[in-house]
Amino acid sequence: MAENYDVIIIGSGPGGYVAAVRASQLGLKTAIVEREHLGGICLNWGCIPTKALLRSAEVLDHANHAKDYGLVLEGKMTADVKAVVARSRGVSARLNGGVGFLMKKNKVDVIWGEAKITKPGEIVVGKSSKPVVEPQNPVPKNIKGEGTYNAKHIIIATGARPRALPGIEPDGKLIWTYFEAMKPAALPKSLIVMGSGAIGIEFASFYRSMGVDVTVVEVMPTIMPVEDVEVTAIARKQLEKRGMKILTSAKVTKIEKAADSLTAHVETADGKVQQITADRMISAVGVQGNIENLGLEAVGVKTDRGCVVIDGYGKTNIAGIYAIGDVAGPPMLAHKAEHEGVVCVEKIAGLPNVHPTDKGKVPGCTYCHPQVASVGLTEAKAKELGRDIRVGRFSFAANGKAIALGEDQGLCKVIFDKKTGELLGAHMVGAEVTELIQGFVVAMNLETTEEELMHTIFPHPTVSETMKEAVLDAYGRVLNA
Repeated sequence: MAENYDVIIIGSGPGGYVAAVRASQLGLKTAIVEREHLGGICLNWGCIPTKALLRSAEVLDHANHAKDYGLVLEGKMTADVKAVVARSRGVSARLNGGVGFLMKKNKVDVIWGEAKITKPGEIVVGKSSKPVVEPQNPVPKNIKGEGTYNAKHIIIATGARPRALPGIEPDGKLIWTYFEAMKPAALPKSLIVMGSGAIGIEFASFYRSMGVDVTVVEVMPTIMPVEDVEVTAIARKQLEKRGMKILTSAKVTKIEKAADSLTAHVETADGKVQQITADRMISAVGVQGNIENLGLEAVGVKTDRGCVVIDGYGKTNIAGIYAIGDVAGPPMLAHKAEHEGVVCVEKIAGLPNVHPTDKGKVPGCTYCHPQVASVGLTEAKAKELGRDIRVGRFSFAANGKAIALGEDQGLCKVIFDKKTGELLGAHMVGAEVTELIQGFVVAMNLETTEEELMHTIFPHPTVSETMKEAVLDAYGRVLNA
């Protein structure tokens, strides 16, 4: 006889496990289905382990520029790549175990295997086609296996996987996805990174810090195409200053493989083709939702361009079936998935005043060196939408803390509606901006005006002062530039 639940969540990534915790808090009998590892891609192969790698790269960069800070270190610092990778994997393992603890603490049942929706309200869990990674201690209280399970509400949170271009498919040896790039057995001497979104640029930055000769190939006119062009121009200049080669308005059209290297044929905007030989290439041309083998077509769930179609509460077109996170479309970010999960479950539980997810207020962060962070409209998008705007800018070169840090190459840029004072967007590049952007996110969420921001006292000396100065600049009141 099938076991009954109020909510079953398919996938235990950030969206899935957070939704499970919130559902349990609201008194809903909850289970989560996982086929491989608790925590999903983010904890095991994405957000968290990459930040551990990038932290090692940052420390190495600082060590090799110790002289700039009046310090003497004998000889050039080098990386033990096996130790760097081991630290990164250790960080992931710790958090993987933490998700197991949360499931136990919140009395969420964990079902190991692959789920298929057979009809609204019912799933069948079969044996996983992936090698299952058992959770670390403490293990969840109730671990279940294959069988049929019923639930009033089924939430799809199966995430996404790397996208592959025809003819340039990753092979795990010469052409890597982020899986292989995360745990190299040895550092390549040279590397091509195809794609300059957050994943591509972060890996390009990491490997360049490790001493690898890196070339980035991007089909769009600018790197990090979703970001404001002024910000990406500064980021590009700094990345190139570090020795990275960047080709924009360019695409890889062909790959020739040798025993332990490859040659990429790269076509530029003028139609010319150049050949670039490297030891390895990372394919970072985006991700696609994991919608296959879930039974979606059979039950009539609507999809579009490889993602499940939902409303602001995670509802699909089929009653009792929901989707959150990467599988439900862009922006494909862990924090967006978590928020969607909470909104979805609170709506299911019937809480009052549940607001739909506003994708326009989802921040984006890229942890390269220098860091990039943003929220809301770019200047170009605001103009495209016909908004009458004010734009403010403040350079890190005029910020005392940034100068003291030796990180004075950066920019804070803000965009306001000229008539209402509404903050439409904020864009930053420079030291620790991924930690600062939340200030603008809070301001936007609270519908803060320019006047309120200008009367907010920012601590001195901090890099955050660039935020206030940029606001002041938008209204002709900048004080330190």
